[in-house]
Amino acid sequence: MRVPYESVIGLEVHCQLETRSKLFSPCPLEIGAAPNTRTDAYTWGLPGTLPVLNRAAVDAAIALALATGCTVHRRSRFARKHYFYPDLPKGYQITQADEPYATAGHVEIPGFTTAEGDPWRVRLQRIHLEEDAGKNVHAGRRSGVDYNRAGAPLVEIVSEPDLRTAEQAAAYMRELRTLVRALGISQANMEEGTLRCDANVSLRPVGTETLGVRCEIKNVNSFRFLARAIEAEIRRQTDMLGHGETITRCTLGYDHEHDRLFVMRSKEDAADYRYMPDPDLPPLHIDDAWVDAVRERLPELPAARRDRWRGLGVAADDAAALAAERDLADYFDGVLRTAGESRARRAAGWVLTELLGRLAGAPIAACPVTPAMLGELVVLVEDGTVSGRSAKDVLALCWAGEGSPAAIVEARGLRQVSDTGPIDALVAEVLAEHPRQLEALRAGKTNLEGFFVGQIMKRSRGQANPKLVAERLALAIAAGTVGEEGA
Repeated sequence: MRVPYESVIGLEVHCQLETRSKLFSPCPLEIGAAPNTRTDAYTWGLPGTLPVLNRAAVDAAIALALATGCTVHRRSRFARKHYFYPDLPKGYQITQADEPYATAGHVEIPGFTTAEGDPWRVRLQRIHLEEDAGKNVHAGRRSGVDYNRAGAPLVEIVSEPDLRTAEQAAAYMRELRTLVRALGISQANMEEGTLRCDANVSLRPVGTETLGVRCEIKNVNSFRFLARAIEAEIRRQTDMLGHGETITRCTLGYDHEHDRLFVMRSKEDAADYRYMPDPDLPPLHIDDAWVDAVRERLPELPAARRDRWRGLGVAADDAAALAAERDLADYFDGVLRTAGESRARRAAGWVLTELLGRLAGAPIAACPVTPAMLGELVVLVEDGTVSGRSAKDVLALCWAGEGSPAAIVEARGLRQVSDTGPIDALVAEVLAEHPRQLEALRAGKTNLEGFFVGQIMKRSRGQANPKLVAERLALAIAAGTVGEEGA
């Protein structure tokens, strides 16, 4: 009988911090700069150069530790990790080996719960600081090395093996990206390499606690490929165990074009990094005053924003979408300051559907409609001043720079008609002009109610209050007088 297995997954995430200079030198950082134009003597590892720690990078690292509930250690150390590869000019990488600056935090994954209904929490083993290596560039038969990235400040976020599915792993990565962007400490763009991930995957029989042999998938560069790579590794290990084969610990690469994994090296080939304390760097001391100063600057975190908005009636999926980018979240809160929290659900729909639809992928910073203007429009719709249909036209005019929503409504005569007199007159006209449809409606063809409402709204050029139209139409039909005269 085939043994059922469950997957056990842990991620090691590298996030490049957004600082003006590198981790141990004043050399400037710039994503996308021409190859080897953002280097200096230290980056090249020239003799006589010494590392000087970038305080701004430590500030950012402390912010992440606090946001994930980690313990920030008052003393940590840097070590040299030795290996020889073209992208590492010094022949070693400075990292925090056995004394990281932060340990024992957690990240909750939106949309996933335990069997008891609690939020799915991924524990963090550690977060540590290290410098990045350069980047190997391959073009045809030629290869080169770009050292612009060498020395860039990184935090490595190491989770406990608390993930169970590929979908969870991708969602965890998205939540980490949302968090670091909300903190303003990184662009966290997987395509640019400022967010990278290694996944450790193992299988064990369902119901057991002993971990299986783990294999590591290196350098996956998108959320979709991360999920696909983990799924491929789960299939590979399941197939091997099903045929009685032994899983051997190894490092794998993922070929997304063919959706397959390939072995990069086995455990026996693993490098001996010969860690040693860096003699040029003293221990890093982070005192209480430093931690408190960073804590005071922390923004409202994405999880707190989602919870606050959900408490205002915003759907969970909408709250997650609004909190995914800090600029969008700030924009939405700006809308609420004008529209009022009681209109949060309606405001969320306008932002996510109408506004983002018009932006068509452009950042919210490119939106010509201010949060206050959109909030004003939401109020006009909610209080019945303008119909939902006309409000879309108002938004288009605001987008074109014709002024505020209230001014446009008055100037264009778009105020919604909510007086019963004019609406009753429109109802009478439409019923008189369509006697056959009215007869069919009275005979039980109730879908024709929509036809009559549509005709009345068309005649009012969308300015009649749809709810009132439906009510007055029902009264007129029940009275029967207009239909008799029209017949």
